[in-house]
Amino acid sequence: MKSPFIIPVFIPNMGCPHQCIFCDQSVITNTESNRITPKKIEETVDNWLLYRKDNNVETQLSFYGGNFLGLAENLLLSLLNKAEGLVSAKKIDSIRFSTRPDTVTPEILKFLKKYSVKTIEIGAQSMDDEVLKHSGRGHNAADSIEAGSLIKNNNFELGLQMMTGLPKDTKEKSLHTAKKIAELKPDFVRIYPCIVLKGSPLETLLKKGLYKPQTLQESVDVVKPAYLMFKEKNIRVIRMGLQASEELKPDSKMAAGPYHPAYGHLVLSAVYFDIASDIIKEKRFNNKEINIVINPRDISIVLGIKKENIIKLKNRFDLKGISIIQDNSIDRWKPVVRERGEE
Repeated sequence: MKSPFIIPVFIPNMGCPHQCIFCDQSVITNTESNRITPKKIEETVDNWLLYRKDNNVETQLSFYGGNFLGLAENLLLSLLNKAEGLVSAKKIDSIRFSTRPDTVTPEILKFLKKYSVKTIEIGAQSMDDEVLKHSGRGHNAADSIEAGSLIKNNNFELGLQMMTGLPKDTKEKSLHTAKKIAELKPDFVRIYPCIVLKGSPLETLLKKGLYKPQTLQESVDVVKPAYLMFKEKNIRVIRMGLQASEELKPDSKMAAGPYHPAYGHLVLSAVYFDIASDIIKEKRFNNKEINIVINPRDISIVLGIKKENIIKLKNRFDLKGISIIQDNSIDRWKPVVRERGEE
């Protein structure tokens, strides 16, 4: 299935009843203004359409960065009507947005069916009520479960977002969150590690010694099994980690936390390292020279950043050498490991 061509319109913090402890959407979306108009929407769509390479792929106008269903009624109607006009003009095919779980009701979903809304993303973040409370979310896990069920039952495409490393979170709680999200059978998920932004309430806790962010390795060790859980259930993980941005580089607006510009790549490489390790261990290839035969599309995650996986495999199993051989006949994620010289 082809991924849609998404045209993002950011509404940072708009519609939010309060600020979550970790949040500063103007940084995350790299958007300073929180004002959006129908004219600005059309200009955004026209600019993005210049970069659409495949005219046959679905084009979605997406409202991100705020609480869409929490917008004032007149603004919500204005944005929806403008988007629907763009559908009628055949500039876009459908509408998607992200919103808080406690804004989803049977009545609002019935109303949305008047428009070309296809996809609704819910910021669940955690399925642990203690974590939600200490993160200032203002809703509980039951709200996310109810919202997800309503969206699915009303035949909208459901996306769910989770965040790891929040205050009072643990690896066990994060995996519980992943399990509860998987039970809702979403069409896709996003996994974000918690980043401390300068000026956020979380930075205040950090400075007081009341919050300790995950290290990058700790974060990957949590997200990896969550990713595998979704993969096993055939649930697409469309993003892991915040999108790379100048604003999120160290010494900019990021105070602390497990940020990496290629975070998703780190997780996938860690998964592949475990796959290769299990095979080498099972075949007792310690102290040998080996060939790892892979699908060419897996090459970057097999090697890891700066060939980290190769270095770690050599060290773990005291291998004398590793050669990576690319073969189109090999299935993705199913490497064949042989002792060098073995037919």
